Amino acid sequence: MPNTIATLPRNSTMERAGFRFGPRGTHGSRTIMLRELSELFAALPPTATREDYKTAIVEENVLGKRTYATRLSSRQRLTEMYGLDPRLALFRVLRHVWPIDPLGQPMLAILSALARDPLLRTTAHPVLTLEPGEELIRSRFAAAIRGSVGSRMNDAVLDKVARNAASSWAQSGHLEGRVRKIRRRVAPTAAAAAMALWLGQQEGRAGLSLLDSDWAAVLDSRGRALLPPALDAKRFGLIRARVAGSVVEIDTRQLDPGTFAP
Repeated sequence: MPNTIATLPRNSTMERAGFRFGPRGTHGSRTIMLRELSELFAALPPTATREDYKTAIVEENVLGKRTYATRLSSRQRLTEMYGLDPRLALFRVLRHVWPIDPLGQPMLAILSALARDPLLRTTAHPVLTLEPGEELIRSRFAAAIRGSVGSRMNDAVLDKVARNAASSWAQSGHLEGRVRKIRRRVAPTAAAAAMALWLGQQEGRAGLSLLDSDWAAVLDSRGRALLPPALDAKRFGLIRARVAGSVVEIDTRQLDPGTFAP
């Protein structure tokens, strides 16, 4: 699998949508924080503003953090990872599909986090190329990350990124086990498939190319294997799609409630 997620080219259109680029990333200090994200979304309505999220985390302590400093840190890391701002298309899409698809929420979180965290993107290839049942070897995992980040991280930071990333891929369902992390296949839900297709369209992909993106590979259903959940997404009204032989037409614009016009 080409490692295009790790080398995602900087693009102003994608940046405006909420993608993040550069040498830094949240996985130097945190995981995808799936539990905290779930609790936050459960506490606030989809109409919440950026200020509402800040108030809920810092002032109201909806995440139950023990100190004020931890509340501030949690708010910062969740904002880095997900945006927490309805002005960003990526966050609007995530927030829109989240309550629709409880089963797919771990996959929705990892897809969004991959778009937002350049460090997490460097870990996608070594995880996704493991065979089901194969163990993630920490030394090889760290070496693969080192190959992407070069010498700008010392060994201690690199090890922390590897540990946090392995935990994130476990939260998303791609790895299992507390000590030994074993690869397992995930089964894409309709909303997760729709979001992967939307991410591919932000790159400029269309048609069959959308089914073959690395965003689709995150769902372990690259190519035509993604068509069944994609057609489920169509039936649920999340996307528009037409499949006729070798012709595949997909339109994900309606996934973003902030910009879609029928």
